[in-house]
Amino acid sequence: MNQQFTNHAFAYAKQFADSAFKAQSLALKGFEAVAGLQFKALEKQAQASADFLAEAMEARDVDGFRSLWEKGASLSRDNAERAVSVSQEIFAVSQKTVESLGAILQEQQQAANEAVTAPVQAASKKAASK
Repeated sequence: MNQQFTNHAFAYAKQFADSAFKAQSLALKGFEAVAGLQFKALEKQAQASADFLAEAMEARDVDGFRSLWEKGASLSRDNAERAVSVSQEIFAVSQKTVESLGAILQEQQQAANEAVTAPVQAASKKAASK
């Protein structure tokens, strides 16, 4: 009886460790995807800002400053649109990661329920046959 309990405990611990490893792997992949999206957005924003500053340094007259004003407004609008787009992509990645983690949690709960009910059912069958 003691050996059977020990075997079940070790099997459950192994399954829990495997599930924890899967969850950690999914979380890290999600973080990596989010970091990649943010890095690309930051890179595009920095490039657009650098281009704008380069044009600002070349402005010498009133017409140049007027066009610079329009380009600055356009740059701000583009950066805001890019930020919204990246936020939506990050939300999608986060949602997918959470759904995957939820599936792992459900598997773990189901395995725990089966681990508890299997010995009870076996014992009840054994008692019924006597």
